[in-house]
Amino acid sequence: MIHRLQFKLLVSFVAVIAIAMGMVFIFVSHNAQSEFQQFGMQYDEARFGKVEFELNRYYLEHGNWGGIQSLVEQWGNLYDRHIILTDSAHLVVADSENILQGQLYTSYGGRALSVNTLTGGYNQDSGSSPSAGDTLIGTLYIDSATPADAEFPAPASLTPSIERFLFWGGGLALAVALLISWFLSRRILSPVQSIIQATEGLSRGDLSQRVMIADKGELGTMATAFNSMAGELEHSRKLQHNMIADIAHELRTPLSNINGYLEAVQDGVVKPDMPTINTLTEETRLLSRLVNDLQELSLAEIGELRLQKTRSDIRDVIQQSIRAIGRHARTKGIKIKAVLGQSLPLVNIDIQRMGQVFNNLLENAVTHSENGDTITVKAEYLSGFVEISIEDTGEGMPEAELKYVFDRFYRVDKSRSRHTGGSGLGLSIVKGLVEAHGGTIRVSSTAGKGTIFTFKIPA
Repeated sequence: MIHRLQFKLLVSFVAVIAIAMGMVFIFVSHNAQSEFQQFGMQYDEARFGKVEFELNRYYLEHGNWGGIQSLVEQWGNLYDRHIILTDSAHLVVADSENILQGQLYTSYGGRALSVNTLTGGYNQDSGSSPSAGDTLIGTLYIDSATPADAEFPAPASLTPSIERFLFWGGGLALAVALLISWFLSRRILSPVQSIIQATEGLSRGDLSQRVMIADKGELGTMATAFNSMAGELEHSRKLQHNMIADIAHELRTPLSNINGYLEAVQDGVVKPDMPTINTLTEETRLLSRLVNDLQELSLAEIGELRLQKTRSDIRDVIQQSIRAIGRHARTKGIKIKAVLGQSLPLVNIDIQRMGQVFNNLLENAVTHSENGDTITVKAEYLSGFVEISIEDTGEGMPEAELKYVFDRFYRVDKSRSRHTGGSGLGLSIVKGLVEAHGGTIRVSSTAGKGTIFTFKIPA
C-alpha cells in the first residue's frame, strides 16, 4: 500500500498541511505570549503610575502618611496586588494585607516617592534621577505577580488557553484536510487508474482499449496520446495481418501457376514448348519482382538502403520515365505532359532509384486513368528543394483512403488483382525511396476528379 501513488499523495498533502499548521501554531503562540506580556506590563505601569500619583498628592495635601492604610487596602483589593508603602526611613506605613505595618522593610523593585520642596510639586517619573529640591517621602512596593484566585487574570495567563484552542482547532483542521486530501487524491488518480487498466488490457493484446477522460490538462493530453497510440497499434496489427495474407496470396498465385504447368507437363497434358516456357518465365519474373520489392521496402524502412548518389539533372530522369511509360499511356488514350522549370538546379540523387520513383508514380497514374485523361508532371525549385508533382485527371480516391495509400499491399479498389492493381507495394516503395533521399511526399485527391502526388528532395 505504501508504494501506491494515492498513499504517497495523501501523505504529501497531510505532511504539507501539518507543517504549515505547526508553523502557524508556533508563530501565533510565541507572538501571543510576547504581546500579552508587553500589554500586561504597559497596563500595570499605567495602573501603578496612578497609585504613585495619588500617594504623592495625598502626602502633599496631608504632609504625612497618616490615614493612608485604608487607601492602600482599597488599591490592593482593586488591583489584586500586595501593595506596601514605607516612609523615608523604610518603615512600613501601610500594607494592603495588614501584615507588615511598623516593620522595617526593603526589597528590590521599589518605586521611590519624592516631593520637591522648592516647587511644592512631586516627581512624576519614578525612574528619573532626583532633581534639585527633591525630598524622599517614601517607597512604594507592588507585587508584580497576579494571584491565582484573582478575579481578572493577567493577560499572559491566556496564552495556554490560546495554545489549547490552536491545538484542538489544528487537530480538527488536520482531520478535515485528511478527508479532503483522500477525496482529491482519488479524484486526481481516477484518470490515471483508467489509463493503467487500459494499458494492462493493451499489454494482454486487447488493442481495442481506449481511455475516456474529459480532462483538458496533462491527463487529458496523456489519454489522447494513449488513444492515438492504441489506434495506431490496432491499425498496424491489422496491416500486419493483411500483409501476411497478401504476401501469401501474391506468392501463392505465381507458385500455383508454375506448379500447375509443371504437373501438366509431367502428365503430358501440356508440351514443354516455348509458349509454356515463356509463361513459366513470366510467372517466376513476377515472383522475383515481388520478393525484390519486399526486400527493397524493408531496407528502406530500416534506413539501410544503399544509394549511389550523383549530381544529376532531374529533368533527364523525368523525361526518361515519361518515355518508358509513354507507350502504355498512348495505348489507353492517356496524354502525358511535362512542365519543367528551366532554372532547376542539379540534385544529389541515385538515378536508378529516382527513376523507380517516377516509374511507379506514373504507372499508378496510368492505371487509375482512362481514355481522354491527362497526366501532368511538374518540377520547380522552391526554397532549397526541388518539388515534383504528378497530377492525373483519373478516378481519384476518397479522402478517407488517403492516409493508407503508402501502406504495404494497400489497394483503394479491393477488387483489383495483381495484374490490374499491382502488388500494392509500389507507393510504399516510392515513399521509402523519397525519404531515403532526405525528402518528403504527400498526396491529395478528389474522388472522380483525379489525384496529385507531390514530393520534394533537397537541391
